[in-house]
Amino acid sequence: MASFTVPIIFSVSSPSSLVSDRRTSVRLLEFRGLKLKQRSASLTQPSRSVIQDPRRRVGRVVCEAQNTAVDVQAIKDENWQSLVLDCELPVLVEFWAPWCGPCRMIHPVIDELSKQYAGKLKCYKVNTDESADIATRYGIRSIPTVMVFKNGEKKDAVIGAVPKSTLTTCIEKFL
Repeated sequence: MASFTVPIIFSVSSPSSLVSDRRTSVRLLEFRGLKLKQRSASLTQPSRSVIQDPRRRVGRVVCEAQNTAVDVQAIKDENWQSLVLDCELPVLVEFWAPWCGPCRMIHPVIDELSKQYAGKLKCYKVNTDESADIATRYGIRSIPTVMVFKNGEKKDAVIGAVPKSTLTTCIEKFL
């Protein structure tokens, strides 16, 4: 798997009236977020009737963050009552949306917590775009919001992409 680096350079105009035509180039950090993955040999072998250009690279760009939070089960309106409110264990629920950057940042933390507290705490996620009724019922105005429920009642809420230690402190109060 090969990775590549893209330098980002842009020009800034000075707002000062004394230096109206002066531009400054600024070089920012390099972007290293995407990687190229080679396709398997069975997909890249040309058929006999097709002539391939030897200079052409066969591969695809992959975003490694696209499948985050795969360990935490998604909840919808239909199973909210049975999985969260009727659960005997404390329940951690993350309210999120696919377009939310901070939500994607906190997904791995929620995954770690679900593994760390397996058997002691249930962890779920609610897509606020798909389950707006649940989000409205609990007054979700900012995402990500993480709530802890115990015995069917909301006990605590943490808003924003916070460190794992903050969520751990919140969870420990209800175990």
